[in-house]
Amino acid sequence: MNFSLLASLVGGVGLFLLGMGLMTRGLRSAAGPALRTILGKWTRTPLRGLASGFMITALVQSSSAVTVAVIGFVNAGLMTLAQSVGVIFGTNIGTTVTGWIVAAVGVSVEVKAMALPMIGIGVFMGLGNGQSRRKHLGEALTGFGLFFLGIQVLQSAFLDVGKGLDLTALHLGSGMDMLVFTAVGFGLTLLMQSSSAAMALVLTAAMTGLITLESAAAGVVGTNIGTTSTAMLSVIGATDNAKKVAAAHIIFNLVTGIVALFLIPLLVATVRAIGAAEAIWMGTILALFHTGFNLLGVIIFLPLTHRLVALLDAHIGREEGEMSRPKYLDDNVLKTPTMAMEALFMELGRLGEMTRLMGQKALAAKFRYKDFNRDKAAQESLVEAIRGFCAKLGTVSLPEAVNDKLPWALRSAQYFAKSANIMETMSHEHALLDHQLPGGGSTAARAMRREVRDILNAAHTPCADEYTELKPMLVHLKTTYDVLKEELLRLGSQGRLDLPRMVQLLDYYSSLRSMCEQAVKGTLAWSGLREAGVICRTADEANEYSWKTPA
Repeated sequence: MNFSLLASLVGGVGLFLLGMGLMTRGLRSAAGPALRTILGKWTRTPLRGLASGFMITALVQSSSAVTVAVIGFVNAGLMTLAQSVGVIFGTNIGTTVTGWIVAAVGVSVEVKAMALPMIGIGVFMGLGNGQSRRKHLGEALTGFGLFFLGIQVLQSAFLDVGKGLDLTALHLGSGMDMLVFTAVGFGLTLLMQSSSAAMALVLTAAMTGLITLESAAAGVVGTNIGTTSTAMLSVIGATDNAKKVAAAHIIFNLVTGIVALFLIPLLVATVRAIGAAEAIWMGTILALFHTGFNLLGVIIFLPLTHRLVALLDAHIGREEGEMSRPKYLDDNVLKTPTMAMEALFMELGRLGEMTRLMGQKALAAKFRYKDFNRDKAAQESLVEAIRGFCAKLGTVSLPEAVNDKLPWALRSAQYFAKSANIMETMSHEHALLDHQLPGGGSTAARAMRREVRDILNAAHTPCADEYTELKPMLVHLKTTYDVLKEELLRLGSQGRLDLPRMVQLLDYYSSLRSMCEQAVKGTLAWSGLREAGVICRTADEANEYSWKTPA
C-alpha cells in the first residue's frame, strides 16, 4: 500500500469522525429542550420509551448522548429504571439509521455534489457569536457534509486497495472469519468511540467489494457489540443508577449480537438465493440486517423488561449508599448542561437535607450526639464532590442563563458547610453548658430553640408553599434573639447570673442563630438555580427536595 492510499484511508476516517462529532454536537445542542421534553413525558411505559429512544437517537445520531440524558433522568428520579431500559432498547434501533444513510449515499451518483453545498451552507449558518439554534443546526449540517465527503474518500481508497490486495489468503474458514471480523468491528468501535463511524467504515468496505457479505455482516455485529465498551468506560466511578442503565445496554447488545451471529449464514443463503449480492446493494442488505437483528433483540427483551430490572436491582447497588457519596452527580451528564443542572440541584437538596438533620439532632442533644463526627465527615465529602462537579461544569460550553447561575450552587454548598462548621464549634465549646436560667428558665430561650427547630422543620424546597415563610421566620428569630440577649445581660448585671456563664450563653445562642441563618442562606442560594432551567414539578416530585421532620 503506497503513501497516497494510506493518506486517503486516514483522511477518510478523520472526515468521518470530524463529521460525526460536529453532527452529533450540533443536533444535540439544537434539540436540547426537545430531548428533555420527550424523555421527561414520553417514557411512561417501556414501549413508549422504546419509541422515544429511537426517535431521539435517529435525530441526534448519538446513542451515547441519549444514554447520558437517560442516566440524568434516572438519577433525578424523573424516570424509573424500567422506563430507561425501554429507551435504551430504542437507542439501539436508532443507531441503525446511520447504516441506511451510508447505503443511500452508496447508490448516489455524485456524493461531492451533495456534501460540498452542505458544508458551505452549514458554515455560513454558523457564522457569528452566540449559541443560537441556527448556529447549532449549521454545525450539524457541516458535520453531515464532512461525513458524506469522508464516505466518498473511503470509497475511492477502498476501490484502489481492493485492486492490489488479495484477501483470500486470510480465509480461515467460515466460522473463524465471522469471529475475526466481529472482533474487527468491535475494535473499530472501541478505537473510534463511535459505533456509527465504525458502521460506516464496514459498510463502505463492503460496498466497494473489499470484503465479503459474510465478513461485513460479522463486522456490523461487532460494531453493535462494540457500543458496550463506551458504556463500560462511561460508568467508571459513576452512580449506581448509571451502572444499571449501562448494564442493561451491555446485556441487550451482547445477547442480541450472539443471536445475530447465528443468523449470518441464513442471511448469506437468502441473498444468494434471490441473487442480490451485487456490491451496489451490499449497503442496503447490511443496513436491513442491522435493523433486523436489533428489532429481534427488542422482541426478545421487551417482554422481559421488569425481570431485567429486578436482576439489575438485585446485583447492583444492593448495599446502602454511603452518605458521603454523591447520589445524583455523574460526569456523564456534563455533556448535557440541562441534565447537569438538574443533577446539581438534586445533590444540593440532598446536602441541605443532610445539614438540616445534623442541626435537628444536635439541637435535641444540646449539640452533642454520638454520630456527629461521622455525619460531619460525610457532609464535608459531599461538599467537595459538589465543588468538583461545579468546576468540571464550568469548563463546558454552557448557555448564558446556566453559566450565570452556576456560582449560586457553590454559594449554597458553602453556606451549608458553614452551618455544619458552627455546629462543630458549638459541640466542643458548649457540650456541658447548663442552659437553665435563674427563676425557672427563660421564655425567650425556649422560644428561640423552638423557632430554630421550626425553621429546620420548614419545607426546604423552592417548590413548596412553606418556602416563602423562611425569610419572615428568620427575621422573627433575630427579634427573639435580641430579647434573649437583653435578658441575659440584665441577669448578669444584676448578679443573678455568673458573668462567665452569661458570656457562654450569649455565645451559644448567637452561634445557634448563626447556624440557622447559614442553613437558610444555603437554601436561598439553592433556589436561585430555578432560574437556570430547574423547574418545580408536581407535589409528589417536589417532595424529593423537601426537608422533612424525622420521626
